[in-house]
Amino acid sequence: MLDSWERRDVEVDGTRIHAAVAGDGPPVLLLHGYPQSLAMWHRVAPALADQHTVVLADLRGYGDSSRPASVPDHASYSKRAMAADQVGLMRQLGFETFALVGHDRGARVAHRLCLDHPEAVSRVALLDIVPTRHVFSHVDRALAQTYYHWFFLSQPADLPEHLIGADPGYWVRRKLAQWSGPAGIDAFAPEAVEEYVRCFSDPDVVRASCEDYRAGASVDLEHDEVDAAAGRRVACPLLVLWGAEGFVGRAYDVLDVWNEYATDVRGRALGCGHFLAEEEPEETLAALRDFLARHG
Repeated sequence: MLDSWERRDVEVDGTRIHAAVAGDGPPVLLLHGYPQSLAMWHRVAPALADQHTVVLADLRGYGDSSRPASVPDHASYSKRAMAADQVGLMRQLGFETFALVGHDRGARVAHRLCLDHPEAVSRVALLDIVPTRHVFSHVDRALAQTYYHWFFLSQPADLPEHLIGADPGYWVRRKLAQWSGPAGIDAFAPEAVEEYVRCFSDPDVVRASCEDYRAGASVDLEHDEVDAAAGRRVACPLLVLWGAEGFVGRAYDVLDVWNEYATDVRGRALGCGHFLAEEEPEETLAALRDFLARHG
């Protein structure tokens, strides 16, 4: 799993961010989703590193990054705090401006990073999300049933932590199987699954990931409402990719939604579920390469 990549642990304002770096050329930062780590890019990143300096990072609280303490308003796991981590990481690696790719929770961090640090991002690709604000303002029965984990994980501590901690391996494998396409858990490399389970076997990762979702249902929405009221939108070129067989593809007119939140949007569906980079790595890679080349 990316054994040949250079591993870096970078302190950003007291938070240790773990990263893997390889390649040469224009920099691109890739951010993972839930319940994963930087290992999720193992089928895409090596080929992308042929033409780019690729930085894979674990979000705070996930993988091998540090897990800051919880605070009452959940701000220590806000997307604003997570985005600041990644800007600090890239600056310490020598990159003031970079391309950005995020999946799932990492895409929500990427969205916030584009709003808070527009000067840092040359272009951004977001995989299988619509904005958090849009999700919470359009809740219906289908969303509640599919995104039930948003409401479960955001419950006060330590209810979700206790229940997940009883069998974290089952939880991780169940989520991977549930959100992927017809192949289910077989779509994933066994060593990748074991890496995700390794991380979630640490109770502090479970706590931190719950804090991520608590922030998403509280302080993140406050930040989003301020931006919406000010008319602030993503200004750089934006690529959106989503799985045709996943909830995002079924429930939303994805490009129409993102056109309300960004000024320069393009994208398309891929023939898979939620985990594009692992279910359809060749299509994902081709789309990212084309976007990065056209908007470099």
